Amino acid sequence: MTEQHLSAHARRRPARSSLGVAHVDDSHDQEFTVVGNHLAQHAELSLTAIGLAVHIQSLPTGSLVGIKALAAKFPEGEARVASALRELERHGYLSRTKERLPSGQIVTRTTSYNKPQARTTRATPAPRREPAPDLKEPEQPDPTAQTHIPAAPLPVPDTPDLPAHRTARIVLVGLRVRDPRLHLAEHDVRRLTPAVATWLGRGVAPDDVQRTLSAGLPPEGVRHPARFLAHRLAALLPPPYESGPGPEATRPDPLQNCAGCDRAFRSLQPGRCRDCRSVGVTAA
Repeated sequence: MTEQHLSAHARRRPARSSLGVAHVDDSHDQEFTVVGNHLAQHAELSLTAIGLAVHIQSLPTGSLVGIKALAAKFPEGEARVASALRELERHGYLSRTKERLPSGQIVTRTTSYNKPQARTTRATPAPRREPAPDLKEPEQPDPTAQTHIPAAPLPVPDTPDLPAHRTARIVLVGLRVRDPRLHLAEHDVRRLTPAVATWLGRGVAPDDVQRTLSAGLPPEGVRHPARFLAHRLAALLPPPYESGPGPEATRPDPLQNCAGCDRAFRSLQPGRCRDCRSVGVTAA
């Protein structure tokens, strides 16, 4: 990205002309960057993009070159910096890729090219070879499998319930907190909301819905979160919650007046209370 030539000599310039710019060239023995004219005189890049490319090429490896970091250094705002970075990407002087860290955080990896051809001439990585499939049929279908997931119809509530739909949306959006691999786009949240509302209508608590949808994720990751959740919402749909009458409570014995002391006690038959029977009191 940066090259230092300690023995570089001053470039000779032609005689000064009466028109145009004049150059006074001093040699740089240290802390300099070599920039090609293909960048410095690029006909399609803006001056902001050219200057930003030169600045990035002069930085040591590992320097922060995000939009906010660059906008904090220069008077150009974040919008102009972002536009210049997109220009450099289009013309092959820059590449930015998203990468997920083991902690789940998503970061942007930026690579700067001092020659745009370097972006297209990089060695193409060999295609990843998938392991041979196991032809042995599993004893039970694995609900977490991501290959050949049947497109089962999503459950829909019998009657629309706006509060339940709002809660269902919160459930879906909150899945990314439980596991970043279940991050959903806005249109996927709208599509899956009625199915989650059906679960809520069948007596499943919001936390239990999230726990069921996010439990036991495949070890290799989730390539299509929306499709994966749609399969679970359809395949694991609980039956409707039916609340029937509970077991009939045992009725207590009726009240009787004791024949000995006239005190009330419970018994199926009239007679004496337990105290009178224990002392042998007879009726008057």
